[in-house]
Amino acid sequence: MWDTPLFLGAASGIIEVVKRIVERYPEAVSCINDDGLNVLHVAVKHRQLKIYDYIMNTPAKESLITRVSKDKRTILHQAASMDYFREESVAGVAYQLQHELQWYQRVSEIVPRQYLMHADKDGLTPGDLLDIDHADMHNEAKQWMKDTSQSCSTVAVLIAGVVFAAAYAIPGGNEGGRAVLSNSSTFRIFTIMDVVALATSLGSVVMFLSILTSSFELWEFHKSLPRKLKLGFMMLFFSLITTMLAFAATILLTIRLEGNKKSTTLAYSLAFIIVSIFGLTQFPLYKMLEDQFENCSKIWKSLHKIV
Repeated sequence: MWDTPLFLGAASGIIEVVKRIVERYPEAVSCINDDGLNVLHVAVKHRQLKIYDYIMNTPAKESLITRVSKDKRTILHQAASMDYFREESVAGVAYQLQHELQWYQRVSEIVPRQYLMHADKDGLTPGDLLDIDHADMHNEAKQWMKDTSQSCSTVAVLIAGVVFAAAYAIPGGNEGGRAVLSNSSTFRIFTIMDVVALATSLGSVVMFLSILTSSFELWEFHKSLPRKLKLGFMMLFFSLITTMLAFAATILLTIRLEGNKKSTTLAYSLAFIIVSIFGLTQFPLYKMLEDQFENCSKIWKSLHKIV
């Protein structure tokens, strides 16, 4: 199928080969193979984003976009097909499905509107092919999303119960309705961490419950469900960290280490090490939350400009 170096480079994602050929022989970008596919079809079919972006910056992009293969398939059909799907290193199958939908959405924005309803030789539109080829992935994503949300919501409820109970059993006890250690800076840390842990754990429960009550339609995996899961994970993560910090503050108050600087330093160091170890074990989560932080940053910048 890929009978020229240009097509081989496009299918393999070797941008250097594609650039060298197109720069030396600009007319090569318009070549088609035996199946009637051009280099843009091949890049879309193989999910090669760098090749796709490069070809879209060439003067021949308009003719490449409107090309229809021998099977009467447009580039949007190629984006919907999973013939050459490459599994990516993401947190779960739901995020793989999200990437597939994002790829389809990206391609659909450049094709003429009439191509959205263009049928191939089997009578399938790009949307039909997307539904059929991604049916198994969709079912796996639904089950993964449900199992993950149920497990995480259980953990979040347990954390909420622990920190709620800690608020009524404060270190040092009460005297005349006032906390005995209320003037201690460590007690203030305990109070703040306990409140943050309760708020974030309950917030994550709300996020996970909203996922469990959704309809799990295919296009909900494009933005809605992954966004809710990321927010739920983020709040659960912070609730775990703040719970651990509240526990460390409780230990300091209970054994009254304020007067012993060496012991206090040791206790803080141990708490820091524990939190750091926990953070490192959750490193894959950081990658998953990166897009969420970027989106929050963009929203904040937009609001700042408006103000």
